[in-house]
Amino acid sequence: MLNDRAVDERRLAWDERHRAGDFEGRGPNPTLVSALSGLPTGRALELAAGSGTNAVWIAGQGWQTTAVDWSEVGLANGRAKEAAAGVAVVWLQRDLFEWVPPARAFDLVVIVYLHLPADERRPVYSRAASAVAPGGLMVIVGHDRQHGVEGLAGPDPDRLFTATEIAAELMAADPELQVERAETVRQAPGPDRAPIDALLVLRRSPAARSPAK
Repeated sequence: MLNDRAVDERRLAWDERHRAGDFEGRGPNPTLVSALSGLPTGRALELAAGSGTNAVWIAGQGWQTTAVDWSEVGLANGRAKEAAAGVAVVWLQRDLFEWVPPARAFDLVVIVYLHLPADERRPVYSRAASAVAPGGLMVIVGHDRQHGVEGLAGPDPDRLFTATEIAAELMAADPELQVERAETVRQAPGPDRAPIDALLVLRRSPAARSPAK
């Protein structure tokens, strides 16, 4: 478990990174866009939303969207994008190492490029999965292990994963989750050295019971 000082240092480092400029690109993550294409809308939650590029796009598709991040600078950037796009997003500053989202409350839970050491990742992802409503989806996009094998720029190799690895972790803890997609996705065909993503789409059984209130 991270101590408070370590958490603050990492959060402030992300503040500085967001303050230095928008590094998320011009549009939403293409692997995420493909995964959400054609889905009926509802309540959506994006965790580690950064400067809001994906959250604003999700809201623009008709989802009632909540975006969570621990960087106030990133969230401020997201609010500016929200205003420019003319959509509505609820922005929450929360520490994902501590925050527990409301259980079974969202029809869609999204995590994009939240690369953590495995011991930190498991509880964060598990709490995220608990927020998926019966019949709802969890969509996880991260750099695949193959991304590191091919020497592409990105996080440390020990933070990469495959979709099947994450599926096994989450389903072991929550057997109501079922795999709909577990794939390796190249964002652009060769010879371009584009990101190689792991895409995992999980659905909570429609027959699952919501927790007692």
